[in-house]
Amino acid sequence: MSNIGRLLDLESIRLDESAGDWRAAITCAGRLLERQGAISGDYTRAMISSVEENGPYIVVAPGFAFAHARPSEAVHRTAMSWVRLAHPVEFGHAANDPVTLVVALSADDPKAHMRAMRDLATLLGSPETRAALDRAATPEEVLSLLTQDAPARGPEATTTREAAPATAAPAVTEAATEPATGAATESRNKILTVCGNGLGTSLFLKNTLEQVLDHWGWSSYLTVEATDTISARGKAKEADFILTSGEIARALGDVGVPVKVIENFTSTTELDAAMRELYDV
Repeated sequence: MSNIGRLLDLESIRLDESAGDWRAAITCAGRLLERQGAISGDYTRAMISSVEENGPYIVVAPGFAFAHARPSEAVHRTAMSWVRLAHPVEFGHAANDPVTLVVALSADDPKAHMRAMRDLATLLGSPETRAALDRAATPEEVLSLLTQDAPARGPEATTTREAAPATAAPAVTEAATEPATGAATESRNKILTVCGNGLGTSLFLKNTLEQVLDHWGWSSYLTVEATDTISARGKAKEADFILTSGEIARALGDVGVPVKVIENFTSTTELDAAMRELYDV
């Protein structure tokens, strides 16, 4: 069974559901998990509270919201639900609204959901697969598309740009924080991806970034760590820079290292461009 297939079943997929606003959309996704016994209602309410407190950072790609909250006693098992909306809903995200797809995650097994999220990020990052999912007529068709082998994917940008040369010592471009110098500093060999909980969207971003690093041949030189806002403040100076959403970047403030806002967490093209800007490539 595929990684996604272990977490998502047919009873947790709903197509063309009506939701009056973003809270109703998250509630719909949460109730599917509740009915499967994966969570209690407290977790659904926590997913809504997370957006109320941190903003629409869960809208990680155009039209796609990845709802989740911190692990708690309200989580009974790791599971996923899938809700395609009949009508788009505004979450308040400047770049990725309106939302037509809400996926909710409950997690009590980090390894299981990390593998599934890597596959999901790859599948949703493929325009062809995303279009097929938007057209799917039945839950069975959705599950079949999601449990296929994830397409191998490097940065879309490499159709016109070469991969970065492999090097044992990536250099951080000082221009990221001090445009006047243009100098480069020695890498700390770590990148942080950050979200409100360190559980969902930061892992989505980590997975897409690792695809870029694999394509560049830099995976053995750089560690990517997904973390939450609180931990990121303490870990920031261990890293070259932080990648996150606009909402979380504002919440972090000045942490002593560059903070780069990423709009589409499934886009290897955007991550490729960010890496070229932040490193001496």
